[in-house]
Amino acid sequence: MPEKWEGVRLMSEARQEEPAKTGRGRRRLPRDPKPWLRRHAWFLAVLAVGTALRALAMAGYRPALWFPDTYTYIVTVFKPRPDLVRPAGYSMFLKLLEPLHAFGAVTVAQHLLGLATGVLIYRAARRAPRWVATLATVPVLLDAYQVELEHLLVSDALFMFLVVAAVALCETRRGATVAGIGLLLAAATLTRTVGQPLIVVLAAWFVLRGRIRLAGVLVAAALVPIIAYGAWFYATYQRVGLVGANGVFLYARTMSFADCAKMDPPPDLKVLCDPRPPERRPPSQEYIWARDSPLVLLPDITFSKENDDLAARFAMLAVTSQPLDYASSVLTELVRSFSWDRPVYPDPEVYGYYQFPTTEPGPPGRYPAQVGAEYAKLYEQGAIGTEIVEPYAGWLRAYQSMARLPGLVLLGVLLVPPVAAIARRRNGRRLTADPAWLVPWSAAIVLLITPAAAAEFDYRYVLPAVPLACLAAALCIRPDVQAQSGGRKEFGDDIPPNVRL
Repeated sequence: MPEKWEGVRLMSEARQEEPAKTGRGRRRLPRDPKPWLRRHAWFLAVLAVGTALRALAMAGYRPALWFPDTYTYIVTVFKPRPDLVRPAGYSMFLKLLEPLHAFGAVTVAQHLLGLATGVLIYRAARRAPRWVATLATVPVLLDAYQVELEHLLVSDALFMFLVVAAVALCETRRGATVAGIGLLLAAATLTRTVGQPLIVVLAAWFVLRGRIRLAGVLVAAALVPIIAYGAWFYATYQRVGLVGANGVFLYARTMSFADCAKMDPPPDLKVLCDPRPPERRPPSQEYIWARDSPLVLLPDITFSKENDDLAARFAMLAVTSQPLDYASSVLTELVRSFSWDRPVYPDPEVYGYYQFPTTEPGPPGRYPAQVGAEYAKLYEQGAIGTEIVEPYAGWLRAYQSMARLPGLVLLGVLLVPPVAAIARRRNGRRLTADPAWLVPWSAAIVLLITPAAAAEFDYRYVLPAVPLACLAAALCIRPDVQAQSGGRKEFGDDIPPNVRL
């Protein structure tokens, strides 16, 4: 059948692309690189444009763009102790680059991580047609908001690279590589705690494939650094966990719907009620940072153990008393990820941090950020700030106004794998028990749902899920590798061994 033998041709071609191996098992580079360059020309062109965009960001916004979280990360560089709100993984990354005394070096490193993420996606999608694999890399390499996020001094570019690297290695059968996956997931978790459920997702993938021992290796490798960090956190605060703000963030999340008349909270929890109806309340994050928040008005710091425990109790009572309201609220936040346009949310200040600015930002206003700014001067060994250089900055702003992945397109990408699976089933094609798209697709779903369920929607929380969603879609568009005749034999059983993968 033509479709069948087209798959044979593509697989044979893939085998021919592999560089020859030496007697020691190492791969040699091809003697003539021209055929290789022709085969991957489209991807190399996209990679080159992505590199040019990042060079433009370095030229137009020197040396970096600042975010409120940045100052906390920098304090941890000079005062190495766990932070109550954010794990210290990104601070460790900054610490590694501190000898260079240049925030420009940090942004260069983050842009390189973004480019490396694109390479990982292309490599992981190698069984798809090359044009499909190339298309899967376009959002991470060419999306203007991705470039801007890499230029911000925040943890998301590092987190995205660690997660994509872990997912890209999941086809392995080697215990040492699986241990590396566990370490990558541990690093991702200690960079952003939303990485924790991904350990379960990837371990379940190996269990699904019948490799329970490898699943155990992955979990063990991931838990060792996480437990060590947890021990450091406990020694510092006498509290169990990686951060001390889970209850506070969940409380803020529930304030979009919590109704104390329905909850009937005990007297010690009533102090956290907001008498305003939900439709008149501010965005959830305001209940963490605003001075008039019921939680902020309590004695002691917002993230003390007593306040965090109180907030957690309130949040759990709200969820159990109003489960449907909670589910509706989570769905509302999740749907924001899939809008066609990009409305201002949660407020103009936060929204503005994700745009290439037209004017140089002023010094931080809040006291904690002012402390971080002083440490930032030590890091840079000089003045800090952002210099906007035209015309490069203007070119980037114009590009950002046009080049982005709309949320509705992301939804379409996420629907490709399950729709393709259903279509194959209806066509009578037998599916494997472990479809390759399942792990990146599941990881993308987790990364989208977790912030909506535990905190609130934020545009920068969506971007790390995009390359995984694109990879999952690409893995569905590949030559059919199953039998077409009632499932009596696997496709390829009658193919000579020299053309099989």
